[in-house]
Amino acid sequence: MRSRRVQALVRWTSLVVMLALVGGPVVAGGKACSVTVTDLRCEYLKDPLGIDVSQPRLSWKLAAVDPQARGQRQTAFQVLVASTQALLDKDQADLWDSGVPSLDQSVHVVCTGRPLGPGTECFWKVRVKDENGVLSAWSQPARWTMGLLEQSDWMGKWIGTDQVFTRPRGSAPDNRVPDPWLRKTFELKAKPERATIYVASVGYHELYVNGKRIGDAVLSPAATNHRKRARYVTYEVGDQLREGKNVIALWLGVSWSIFPPYKTPDKPQTPMVLAQAEIRLSGGQAMRVVTDGTWRTHPSPNTLLGVWDFTQFGGERYDATKEVQGWAQADFDDSAWKPATVYSPNLILSADMVEPNRQIKEIRPVAIAEPKPTVYRIDLGVNVTGWLTADVRGKPGDRIEFKFSERPEADMTNRLHSQYIIGPSGKGTFRNRFNYFTGRWVTIEGLKYKPALSDIHVELVRTDYARAADFECSNDLLNRIYRTTVWTFEDLSLGGYVVDCPHRERMGYGGDGHATTECGLNNYSLGAFYTKWSQDWRDVQGGGAAWGTAEMAAVKDSPESGNLPYTAPTYWGGGGPGWSGFCITLPWEVYERYGDTRILEQNFPTMQKWLAFLETKSKGNILRRWGGQWDFLGDWLWPGAKGVNGDTRETLFFNNCYWIYNLQTAAKIADVLGRTDAANQYRTRADEIRKAVHREFFLAKDNSYVNGFPAYLAIALFVDLPPENLRPAVWKRLDTEILVHRKGHIWAGITGGAFLYKTLLGADRQDLLFTMANQETYPGWGDILRSGATTIYESWDKDISLCHSSYLYIGTWFIEGLAGIKPDVQTPGFRHFILKPGIVNDPSLKWVKAHHDSIYGPIVSNWTIDDKRTLTWNVTVPPNTMATLYLPTSDAKTATESGQPLAQAKGVKQASTQSGAVIIELQSGVYEFKSNL
Repeated sequence: MRSRRVQALVRWTSLVVMLALVGGPVVAGGKACSVTVTDLRCEYLKDPLGIDVSQPRLSWKLAAVDPQARGQRQTAFQVLVASTQALLDKDQADLWDSGVPSLDQSVHVVCTGRPLGPGTECFWKVRVKDENGVLSAWSQPARWTMGLLEQSDWMGKWIGTDQVFTRPRGSAPDNRVPDPWLRKTFELKAKPERATIYVASVGYHELYVNGKRIGDAVLSPAATNHRKRARYVTYEVGDQLREGKNVIALWLGVSWSIFPPYKTPDKPQTPMVLAQAEIRLSGGQAMRVVTDGTWRTHPSPNTLLGVWDFTQFGGERYDATKEVQGWAQADFDDSAWKPATVYSPNLILSADMVEPNRQIKEIRPVAIAEPKPTVYRIDLGVNVTGWLTADVRGKPGDRIEFKFSERPEADMTNRLHSQYIIGPSGKGTFRNRFNYFTGRWVTIEGLKYKPALSDIHVELVRTDYARAADFECSNDLLNRIYRTTVWTFEDLSLGGYVVDCPHRERMGYGGDGHATTECGLNNYSLGAFYTKWSQDWRDVQGGGAAWGTAEMAAVKDSPESGNLPYTAPTYWGGGGPGWSGFCITLPWEVYERYGDTRILEQNFPTMQKWLAFLETKSKGNILRRWGGQWDFLGDWLWPGAKGVNGDTRETLFFNNCYWIYNLQTAAKIADVLGRTDAANQYRTRADEIRKAVHREFFLAKDNSYVNGFPAYLAIALFVDLPPENLRPAVWKRLDTEILVHRKGHIWAGITGGAFLYKTLLGADRQDLLFTMANQETYPGWGDILRSGATTIYESWDKDISLCHSSYLYIGTWFIEGLAGIKPDVQTPGFRHFILKPGIVNDPSLKWVKAHHDSIYGPIVSNWTIDDKRTLTWNVTVPPNTMATLYLPTSDAKTATESGQPLAQAKGVKQASTQSGAVIIELQSGVYEFKSNL
């Protein structure tokens, strides 16, 4: 008997080992693993190439095998990282084997194995143990590669052309530097086993190998502070190389290379590139091709129209009479081309670790009109930031003009226009390459015929982040506001940062970031995107838009070095403390939604220097105005706002409240980082300032501050300015201000409105939020839509930009407020989160359907209220997470889950009750709650 048991045990052990080796699930006690491992990510990215993080962080999601089961979670994991796919297939982890730590961590797992050198290929996979200790199958393999990690890894030289942009004082804006071609031929003895090219550029670039354009990214790399840094893109080109003669060719775009704030003595205003190809041949042989003075260059047919500056971004002119066939082919004779010019800019080189820009969505024209003879106006149906492709014909040399407008009455807005010169064939196609437009209407001049709608193609272009949410409800106005808000966000987020407007300025304003960041994080996967933008904010610290090297050196070791311009990576533009102080807000918002402590560590020194700078501008615990009229803005563009308003008492009040907010947030960040002394220092300082600001600005007769605008009352409440005994009275004043004095309308601008929404969301005042959102008269989102808007405007008064960041903070409310999917400030990153539906007493809002795809997986919140006031609420809690659910009910005893009393429902633990709600702790799973309201 004992022998048979031993034999059975041996057979069972062999089966377990076999299943593990082939990646199959291990069954324990008759149970298969309850989860599978999916969606492997490295530094937020899927299979990234050429990263420069020495110890990358790895993340994965768990998917439930049985969607009806509950409580699925991870209790241990194992990660294998190998240098080849063959080794990984054999479970031979020569780069890192994590072992099997008993940890539930499935995000930001640091790869702590063998040091990873430049160009290393890393193949990896994961398996986990579930809540019962049962081992899962291995995940599908994923991959990342390392880039060039040190400046010394770069062997080439920066090259460009000898044509440099100059703009004499008082001259009209007119760029005459064509987008250049560069190329280099070389011989290979055999087709390579692997080949990688690293391309850093000042300005945009496209890479060609043997005539083929590599990749589908556009406008690469992401927008970068070229006063300090250049980002490089990694391309794998082994399949394009061949035995014999080969060519690497680059097409550079002038673009950001001539942006005025990026001009430095060591870097003239001209596009330039640094490239390095690492080619591995059979037998361990290697070859390297780098940029240097032996490359050849020639002007391309493409030229920037405009000067890449405020209101002068223009477009592109493509002259088909100057085309050179085969310019990127290996057999092309480039002997007549000029040698490349070598430059020596002093730039930090870093990997472009954000999703690239891509053509995301086709926009089909809806109508064509002929307002004047041979002038044709195309209606795209929606305001869009993107690329135009237009098939045209005519006589050789004919110039076709494309003018872009966001206003129906104007042929062109913001000087955005492009041109196409028809070549010898009498026909051709205009395509954007190194610029883009924003508009709804395209006016075409120069054609001798009416074009067909099928001749015009437009694509939305933006950073290729993933959509992470959706929302729909029974109120049509709210649906239209939501769709317009997220569409506007997409129009603003090209290049790895969020701009104020994509046509007039293209600046990454921090003040506007308060209006857009939570909207973005609630609706899109933006971990890599905002990590990149936070680096931009670090880069601009200590330098104003007009500062050169001497000015920056003069303040290097003084508190002034902590100052920041109001935009990043772009320097230029006006603002105030609420713009520069975004350097604290942005990393904290990312941490709250992704649990990312590294972004806090990287940016904490920047925050410390910024707060030290603010101390130099205070007197008597009150922040005092500094700089010129564009240096101390507070709220911006509230209804009817006129002038700059940087010197008003209201602005002084707002900026002092914002100072407290910065200190409060920095204290929380210091807590997370274990910086106890700094946390205590910032909290003590916030208390001192809070008392002084309340004493200076409180109006006891009205229980108000300054002029009583809702934004000012809200930020006061948000930073705990009123003493505890006065808070109810200030809240009552805020209610009255919104509902009575403003008749239920929004009365705030960009920064003030962001804090109004933060305050009301934090206090769960869905009633006030709904009242403001549901208005169709001025001022409000409904009023903007009533005017025919397809994007959100810059001003409630509808008199400036018609595609703008100003009021996108409402995009947060749909997910966090109405759907009620909220991050838990005590447990960031959605490891634990809050579910609390935004039910309001209005007949137009009977149901909501929404989801948010967290870093752990999709969270669902769908609720419906029937005519008997019965709530049906379907929710999904992803594996390896938990949630606290607030179930509205008038009678907790009658509430059910999947038809069962709450006490009998699996995965449900009733924690407590409060007025009108049962508070429930939920394990992972899919649930259906019913309750009487």
